[in-house]
Amino acid sequence: MTKLLIFDFDGVLADSLAPMLKFAKQVCIEMGISTTPTRDDLEILDKMEFSEFGLQLGIPEDQIDHFVARNHQLFSEMDEPPQLVPGMKSVLSALATDNYLAIITGNSCNQVEKFLEAHQLRGYFDHMYCAEHKGTRLDKIRKVNELVGMKTSDTYMIGDAVSDIRAAKAAGVNGVAVTWGHQSKEKLNLEDPDKIIERPEDLLEYLIA
Repeated sequence: MTKLLIFDFDGVLADSLAPMLKFAKQVCIEMGISTTPTRDDLEILDKMEFSEFGLQLGIPEDQIDHFVARNHQLFSEMDEPPQLVPGMKSVLSALATDNYLAIITGNSCNQVEKFLEAHQLRGYFDHMYCAEHKGTRLDKIRKVNELVGMKTSDTYMIGDAVSDIRAAKAAGVNGVAVTWGHQSKEKLNLEDPDKIIERPEDLLEYLIA
């Protein structure tokens, strides 16, 4: 049965934790904020967004836009995009055969496009909604679901953050939490996702019926 599979980007497809922490620290230093970002700062977030990350790190609210823009700039200046999560390419190849694949992310379209091209993944994805597109994650899930014309029962939001699972529930689609990203299995489990996946390969067993 054909499904709509919506992937978060950072932490689910892209192994971007190290550069995310590195760039956040650099921007904090530039802005005179004395803190060292850690994964614990991402673990605590209710919304996995650069703006919320900045607030958690102590960036003043009136300087959050600069923090977000500067982080996007540093990502754009990387010599090479982040690594693909190990095992994900073959999984995407198999899933793309009979399903629609989409990306919803708080990262920039430019960064996602560079990543997809570098890892030869562009042809797998039918739709992409990034930071430049207006609307909440919930709005974007609803938009791509309507665009594809898929029943919500056949739509899956695959994310590594509690905000992904909450948005999936609000949209009435299946929420799939993966544990190799930016938030822990324990935190994700609190949101009662429809499924918790611990290895990319396990997505195949769950999604291909």
